[in-house]
Amino acid sequence: MRAGAEAEPREGQDQGPTANARSVERLEVTVNTPAGPVTAPVEVPTGFIPVTEIVPLLRRLGEQAQALVERTALATGQTISCRKGCAACCRMLIPLSAPEAYRLKDTISQMPEDRRKATLDRIAQAQHRLNAAAMLTRLSEIAESERQWSDAEMEPINRAYFALQMPCPFLVDETCSIYEDRPAACRELQVTSPAEWCRDPVTNPVRALPVPLRVSTVLGLLWSTLVGGPIRFIPLPLALAWSDRHADDGLRRWKGPDLLEKALDQVWRFLSQNRTED
Repeated sequence: MRAGAEAEPREGQDQGPTANARSVERLEVTVNTPAGPVTAPVEVPTGFIPVTEIVPLLRRLGEQAQALVERTALATGQTISCRKGCAACCRMLIPLSAPEAYRLKDTISQMPEDRRKATLDRIAQAQHRLNAAAMLTRLSEIAESERQWSDAEMEPINRAYFALQMPCPFLVDETCSIYEDRPAACRELQVTSPAEWCRDPVTNPVRALPVPLRVSTVLGLLWSTLVGGPIRFIPLPLALAWSDRHADDGLRRWKGPDLLEKALDQVWRFLSQNRTED
C-alpha cells in the first residue's frame, strides 16, 4: 500500500483453498491523516462482496480521525456544542455517495415493517414538499448528473433547502432514527460556536471543526473508479429512489481484498490532494 494508507496482515489471516466460503483476511489498517494516524482492525471477506461492505470501515476511520480533531479542540479550551436533540443540522441538504445510498437502501429494507412504512412515508412527504418548492427536479438533476457540481454551484441550492426547515426523513422526535448507520456527512459536522447559531448559519459565523478525512468524498472517488462517471453525490431524500433506478450497479461485486485496496488508494488520493492544496 502507498504511504498514508496501509494494510498489514494480522495473525490468524485465513488463506488458501481450505478456507471456508466466508473466509476473511484480518488486517490492521493505518491511515496517516492531518490530525494524526488512525488505526482500525479489519476483516475483509476473500470472496466477492458489494461496495456497501466497505462503507462501515471507512466511516470508522473517519470517526477516529474526527475524534483526534475533537481531542485537540478540547485540549485548547474549545467546547463542542453538538449534543443529542440538537438537530438544526438535520435540516441541511445531506449529500450521499453512491455506496452510502445503496447502504441506506439496505438499512431501510432491514427495518421492521411498521418502521419501514413510517420511514418511507416520511421520505415521500419530503419529496412532495421539495416538489412544491420547485426543488425536486433540480435535486434529481444533481443526483443523475454526468458531471461533478462545484461548491459554488451547490451553495444557493444548499441555502434554499435549509430555508425550507424540512427535517430529515430519518429524524424522529428530534433524534436520528438511523444513528448507527447515518451518513458520513452527518458524522463529520461538529461545531464549537453556540448551538443556537446553527439555526441560521447564513447570518451567524458558525465555527465548524476541520474534517481531516471526508469519507463521502472518498467513497465517491471509489465509486467513480469502480463504475466510471463523475464523483457523484445524491441528496439524501432522493437516495432510495436513486438506488432503485441504479439497482443493477448495486448488485455488482468485487473481490474483498481488491475492493479494500482500491478504497485505501482513494483515501491516499484524497489525503495527498488535500496536502497539495494546503
